[in-house]
Amino acid sequence: MIPAKPLSRFAGLSLGGRLARREAIECYLFILPWFLGFLFLKLGPILASLYLSFTQYNVMSPPSWIGVGNFQSLARDPLFWQSLRVTVLFVIMFLPIRLAMSLVLALLLNQKVRGIVFFRTVFYVPSIISGVAVSLLWLWIFNPDYGIINALLSYVGITGPGWLFDETWALPSIVIMSLWGFGDTMLIYLAGLQGVPSDLYEAAAMDGANFWAKFWSITLPMLSPVIFFNLVMGIIQSFQVFTPAYVMTKGGPNNATLFYNLYLYNNAFVFIKMGLGSAMAWILMLIVLVLTIFVFKSSPLWVHYQAGRGK
Repeated sequence: MIPAKPLSRFAGLSLGGRLARREAIECYLFILPWFLGFLFLKLGPILASLYLSFTQYNVMSPPSWIGVGNFQSLARDPLFWQSLRVTVLFVIMFLPIRLAMSLVLALLLNQKVRGIVFFRTVFYVPSIISGVAVSLLWLWIFNPDYGIINALLSYVGITGPGWLFDETWALPSIVIMSLWGFGDTMLIYLAGLQGVPSDLYEAAAMDGANFWAKFWSITLPMLSPVIFFNLVMGIIQSFQVFTPAYVMTKGGPNNATLFYNLYLYNNAFVFIKMGLGSAMAWILMLIVLVLTIFVFKSSPLWVHYQAGRGK
């Protein structure tokens, strides 16, 4: 006669297997709409752009195969390197400030005080406003003659710069404008902060830890997976900046704001060099891919999870 204990154990294993299969089926059903959309709407254009990157194509005539001719042309094009330089400088200036500001604001908005929900909403709303509308708004704000920033500076005896009309200040102006919509990053930080176990802070307080000790020893390590996510998404998004330069400066003055995506757009849709534009798109993809892989490879050194160090 078979003992009851092994039967219950086998029954548990069988039940666990059924639950695992059910969860797997539900997972596939949830990702099925995205997969079908990718398969029928995105995969074709991706493969077509890869093919066009090795051709000379102006839409009016069939593409002609030129091999790596487009990539060689870009290597000799000074505007290509200028656009890449502008984009890299933007990422270097913008991304660290965005991540730091979002974290500081999330720490401030993680307090249990009256009306905190209102302030969270106020800081989040700008991130959902259209990029064109925001660009037009800041175009007026940065106006050197009657913009609000130079008007405020004049009250304290400071003559404001030309901002978007000044080659030196044009790129920093777009960096300042882009910091307007950091509410989405702040919200992700806030969710991460609320997931940090409170008993860790209580234990640290009992040991006499002050705010900075708690921040460096508890908050940052526990928040490192969220920082990792925001860093990866920030790299991807920052390299794709387009709307501010297109609406506000058209790449000027003197190509000081000629972002990579703007130059790609000009080649593909203004000069009708679809092959060259496709080559630029794949170069951008490779740059972002390499940076993302680097961040992923470095993550075990600084990303920590509650169950142990990241693998």
